[in-house]
Amino acid sequence: MKLKINGEDRDNISARTVQELLDELKVTVGRVAVEVNMVIVRRTEYAQFRLNDGDVVEIVNFVGGG
Repeated sequence: MKLKINGEDRDNISARTVQELLDELKVTVGRVAVEVNMVIVRRTEYAQFRLNDGDVVEIVNFVGGG
């Protein structure tokens, strides 16, 4: 499947759900927000939220600081 992830075109993505995508990219779920086609996906929906060829995905890591 082809996705645009954080502005970068990515081919050969095997993930079918947001959770599978995060696993494939080795992203820890802890402090991230995921948006698919400009819609924020709730963490409780990651395992069920289906991805489709051509989707635009933004993955944002929250970083604390002082």
